[in-house]
Amino acid sequence: MKIFKRYKYLPFGYKLMLSYCLFIVIPVVVIGYFANSIYINSIREQIKSSVNGTLSQISDNVSYKIDDMIRVSEFLYYDNTLARHLRNYEKGWVAYEATVDLLLPKFETYKQAPSIKMWQSIYIKNREFPEIYLNHKGKDPLAGGMSRYDVYHLSRIEDKSWYADFPEEVYGQTMQWRQIEDDTEYGRISLLRRMVDVHVVSNIQEIGFLRQSVYLSELFQTVDFTKIGNEAAIYIKDDAGRVMLTSGNSELQYGDAWSEEAFGENLVITKVVPKLNWSVSAVIPNETFESKINEIRLLTFYICLVFTIVYFVSGALLSNYFSRKVGKIVSVLDSFQEGSFHKRINFKGNDEFSQISRALNEMGQNIGELIHKVYVADLDKKEAELDMLQAQINPHFLYNTLSSINRLAKFGELEKLQRMVMDLAKFYRLSLNEGRILLPVREELEQARAYINIQKIKYEERMGVSFDIDPEIMNYGTIKLIIQPFIENVLEHAWCADRIHIRIVGELEDERTVLFKVIDDGLGISRELLEQMNDPEESTSIGYGIRNVNQRIKLYYGAAYGVNIFSRLGIGTTVCIRIPAETLGETE
Repeated sequence: MKIFKRYKYLPFGYKLMLSYCLFIVIPVVVIGYFANSIYINSIREQIKSSVNGTLSQISDNVSYKIDDMIRVSEFLYYDNTLARHLRNYEKGWVAYEATVDLLLPKFETYKQAPSIKMWQSIYIKNREFPEIYLNHKGKDPLAGGMSRYDVYHLSRIEDKSWYADFPEEVYGQTMQWRQIEDDTEYGRISLLRRMVDVHVVSNIQEIGFLRQSVYLSELFQTVDFTKIGNEAAIYIKDDAGRVMLTSGNSELQYGDAWSEEAFGENLVITKVVPKLNWSVSAVIPNETFESKINEIRLLTFYICLVFTIVYFVSGALLSNYFSRKVGKIVSVLDSFQEGSFHKRINFKGNDEFSQISRALNEMGQNIGELIHKVYVADLDKKEAELDMLQAQINPHFLYNTLSSINRLAKFGELEKLQRMVMDLAKFYRLSLNEGRILLPVREELEQARAYINIQKIKYEERMGVSFDIDPEIMNYGTIKLIIQPFIENVLEHAWCADRIHIRIVGELEDERTVLFKVIDDGLGISRELLEQMNDPEESTSIGYGIRNVNQRIKLYYGAAYGVNIFSRLGIGTTVCIRIPAETLGETE
């Protein structure tokens, strides 16, 4: 009653406090419920994302080995010289000479080509050529610990059902992955493919048959449940849904039919292995994250209770103080947030709100004057960082390259010396780029190729590089030096044993984004080191080059673009670089 006598109305501060107290419980409960749900979902999504990343790395590794076996089969499939000799039915010395001088050297060379241990069974239709094989006496041909090959006549398999059921030949495409004969007994799988002779595309003649067998355990060597969790299990399934290989606490065994329903509420994530048409499934027990979810629920309840008490107390103390003038202050702040720093506010008196109003007025004026200076200074800083990065890379790289040139000159390897000098000149011509920062994607890739060619002379066969570039991206523009630093990083830090393979992919992720990937099968990066490399505030030199490339991309193209790194120890690392799909005219 005293309030009405003093103000003749209920003040806004009291109205605010009464409504605040009336509805405080509902918002706290709703927010607590949604916060709890979101956090629980984030835990599930985090686990799914981590497992998906691991399964993708496993799938990529298996696909690499599958591609390696297919590549070896293509040596024989597309060898026209070999086909020409195999269709020659001359007897005696001609067949013997072709066998000794051509067939055996080729088979011996192709035997060394794959990166995994493999047994090749080559069945030739021409009976004028002799069979060359080792009597395995019922033992596993791969048990000897090395790749080998055997040559038989095609008549040995003509009555086999797997040969009779082999699909009709489509040139360059027909092949099968199957377990035949003793593959199941010894835990192998075979790549089956015809050897053909093509005079014209419409007349494909079979001249032989190729079987390449490899252990499942070697093909799926990277399948390890510990990469996901000690309680998890990984299953490898064939295209018929049968379990072929397991790792971890598996409930199903070899040959069992796969059924996702058998695992109840446990989390099941599946990835398909391309070309093989098998799949990798990870099963994570529900108990793994159920205990964390219960802890979060209890924590959410206590937080909501504490906040309810705090809101009641703080609301009573602050509502009357802020209610009258806070609206004007918020209006000015909204104007500042929208980028307009010309709006002003004036309060009478000399209280705190008057001081705030004067401070806001001065801040608006100062920010308007400083924002342009800060933006220009930030541009200068980023350009200086770019120059510093190039200054760090180029002298170090130039010193190592000149040392290699000196070594090649000393030992008289003039052809390699000439190639290295030409690639070095191309690298620096593209690096300098007449002082321009932007260049076409094709020149960025040429610079990466020049750098790789130089390193190939140094590392020779220990270093393998493959490019998978979509031609549609070649004429788009990019800032320079966004691919080469990651290739150099692989060669400096990712070696596993004495070999490394790098795969460089360039493609359109969608109509507006160009995606580059630098993929290696090296040592991988630990989670702690990866967090330091991705931390923009990290003051050490760890990941400096990565952060520099990422910051330059974001500076030129915005926060939607940049660098992401995915890595697993013992599997390898994938660097994803995203830039907008813009021509040089649009970029500039």
